[in-house]
Order: sequence, then C-alpha cells, then structure tokens
Amino acid sequence: MTPIGKVLRTTAFKLSAFYLAVFTVLSLFLIGYISFNTTRVLARHLNDRIETEIRGLAAHYRKTGIRGLVRVVDRRSRQPGASLYLVTDFAGNVLAGNVASLDRDVFDDPDGRPRPVGYRRLDTGDGDISHSALVRVFSLRDGFQILVGRDVGEREHLKRTIGSAVLVAGGTIILLGLISWIFVSRRVLQRIDSISATSRQIMDGDLSGRLQVTGTGDEFDRLAESLNAMLVRIERLMSGIKHVSDNIAHDLKTPLTRMRNRLESAKRDERTLTDYKRSLEETIDEADQLIRTFDALLMISRIEAGSTGAAFNPVSVSDIVTGMCELYEPVAEEAGIGFSTDILETPQVEGNRELIGQAMANVIDNAIKYCATSTAPGGPKIAVFVRHDPGHITCTVVDNGPGIAGPDRVRVLERFVRLDESRSEPGSGLGLSLVDAVVRLHGGRLDLEDNEPGLKAVLSFPLRQGKGQA
Repeated sequence: MTPIGKVLRTTAFKLSAFYLAVFTVLSLFLIGYISFNTTRVLARHLNDRIETEIRGLAAHYRKTGIRGLVRVVDRRSRQPGASLYLVTDFAGNVLAGNVASLDRDVFDDPDGRPRPVGYRRLDTGDGDISHSALVRVFSLRDGFQILVGRDVGEREHLKRTIGSAVLVAGGTIILLGLISWIFVSRRVLQRIDSISATSRQIMDGDLSGRLQVTGTGDEFDRLAESLNAMLVRIERLMSGIKHVSDNIAHDLKTPLTRMRNRLESAKRDERTLTDYKRSLEETIDEADQLIRTFDALLMISRIEAGSTGAAFNPVSVSDIVTGMCELYEPVAEEAGIGFSTDILETPQVEGNRELIGQAMANVIDNAIKYCATSTAPGGPKIAVFVRHDPGHITCTVVDNGPGIAGPDRVRVLERFVRLDESRSEPGSGLGLSLVDAVVRLHGGRLDLEDNEPGLKAVLSFPLRQGKGQA
C-alpha cells in the first residue's frame, strides 16, 4: 500500500473528512440562510418605503395639485440618497425628478408591484453610468404619473459581500480542517505506530514490552494503562506457568522414579506375598499423593481463572471455622499440641462454604504439621481467632513453631515452593497457594506475619455489600 493510500485508510483521515464536510455544509447553510433572510428583509423594507412615499405624494397631489407635487418632488430629488423620483404628464414629458433615462416600458404597468429596472441619474454627475433600482409607477388624475424608487446598489453590494464571505469562510474551514487533520492524524498515527511496534515486540516473545504512556491522560493513555496492566498480568501468568512446569518436572519426577524403581524391584526380586502387598500399598500411597497434587493444581488453576463452578451464597465464616476447629482439635491433641479458639459471631460474607472450609483446613493443617516440633516454653500451641473488623471478617491462625522468615513469606504463596527446613515433611508445596487463590477469589487477602515465635496467618474476607455490624 502506498503512503497516500495508507493515510487515506486511516480513521483519523475519515473522521477529519467527515467533520470537515459537516462543518462546511453547516457553515454554508448558515451563511446562505442569513443571506436569504437579509435580502428578503431588505426587499420588504424597500417595498414598504416605496409604498409609503407613493401614498404620501398622492395625498399631497390631491391637496395641492400638480404644482405642489412638482415642488415636493423637485425638492426631494435634490436631496442626497438612494431615492428616485419622476413626475410625467399625459404625454410622457418629465416635469420633475432625478432620473436621466429609464426604460419606457416601466410606465406601461402603472399601479403594479415594484419592479427592478436600469436607470441613469441626473443629480450625481454620472449620467452615463447605469444603475439598478426597484421602482413603482402610480397614476394620478388628469393623466399624470409619478415614479418612486430606491437604488438597490447597496443590496447588490451586500449580496456580493455575503458571497465573498461564503468563499472566505469555506476556504478557511477547509484550510483549518486540513491543518486539524494533519495534526490529529500525525499524533494518532504516532500513537498507533507505537502500539503496533510494542505488539510486534510482544509477539516476538519479549513480554517485557509496554505501551507508551505520555501522561496526558487522554484516551490513548487510558488504553495504554489498561493494556499495560493486562500485559503485566499475562507476563506474571506466563512466568507462573514456566515456574509451575519446572517445579512439576522437578518435584514429580522423584516420586514417579521411586514408584518405577519399586515396581521394577518387585518384578526382579523374589519376594513373599506380604512383600508384594507392601510394595503395592506404598505405590498406591505415592499415586494418591500424585493425584492430590494434580487435584490441587487443577483447583488453583480453576480458582485463578474464575471457572470453579462454585456457587456463591451468604455464608457465616464463624460457623465454617468452628466446624474446621472441631475437626482438627483431636488431631492437635493427639500430636500433643495445645489448641485454643476464640471465635466471635460475625455477619455473613458472600462466598462458597466448601472453598473457605478447604482454605481454613489447609492453614490449620500447616500449623499442626510445623508446630509439632516447637521448642517454645509451654510446648507447641495453636490458636484460632475470628473477628469482625470494619468492612471485613478476619480469620487468624497463630502457632509458636519455627515460622517463616520475612523474605520467604511472599515466595511460599507460589506453587511448589517448599523451604529447605520443610523438605523432610510430607507435602507438595501447594497448600498456601490454594489458600491464597481461594481468598483472592472471594475478594480478600492472605497475610503471613511473624508471631514471635511462630507464624500468624490472617485471612481477610470482605463483608456482603450493604451489611454492617451484626
């Protein structure tokens, strides 16, 4: 496509051409409308002036006769201005007036409507120059006729002035339209070219590319900010996919290898039925762990994509947490861990009971798992609190175990991340990732804090809109 063809196909050119056409038509319509009405008003005014003068002169003739009429016409015709006067007798002889020559057929239609004619004046010294006028002839008694008219040169000059104004206005509009189009198209094309260049950079595999934001706050800046936010999200998701893929390859390869070696050993070695049964049970346990890992991965992916299919209803977080505590309290006591609760009645939140319950179960299970080896004075302890804070409900699980170092508290929310000190414990590193996904799905947040010693996990859920203090 040629450069000119490219320009003509741009939206900026099409919009500029459209607005230019609209403004041109509108301007020409307004000027034409004003010109038409002005001409009509002037014509009506001229007709009224002529009719008024004829009626006045006719009345004066009836009072003073032809001599008085001639004196009045002679006096008026000598005054400067655009008025025309002529008095003739029954033979067509001029008795008074300021018209040097006139078309004779004007007198053939006495008492008619005013009509345009050409004439030459006597009182201006330019008798050889033709002028245009609007005149009317009126018949008097005894064959006398009077002609009264007005020069229309001013009206013709006004028409020419308006015509020039139309040309100047049209040319100015077209010129300004072209200037505006050049400015707008240049600016728009630069922004579009910038977006295209960034898009090609991203399509080439560089997800760090971002659209230019000029800081003007216009629609292009708003579009660029939205697209940049989307690109940040896409880059984070792609990095997450790569990270998850690497971790799956790393963390699942070991149990799969162990399963294969166990089955290979059972096949190769002579064993008793009990040994075969034990090998199968261990393999089943490994397979169940792998299934749980993939189930957790699928659940996290569905939650992050918002496609879990889980229905949201008004639920009581207090009731959910109470049920989870009743389930895990015997487990904690069996492990020799002190378990206490302080759960207050709270307003309902909009959520899914099963997902919130799964998140609380993961947090409490983690606390039991890592608190069991606590050497803090008084032995390992876990406490669960539920509170109603302004605008949200907070569920807090605290323990006095080893805790998590500050730099690692964000990293442990990623999938398959397991700290070195927890490598010996069973698990896949997906528990807190699932908790974080569930809380974010409900519009809340998960915060991990230092309990000095131990870990404090705070799950915050927003209240239902319009609900306040219970």
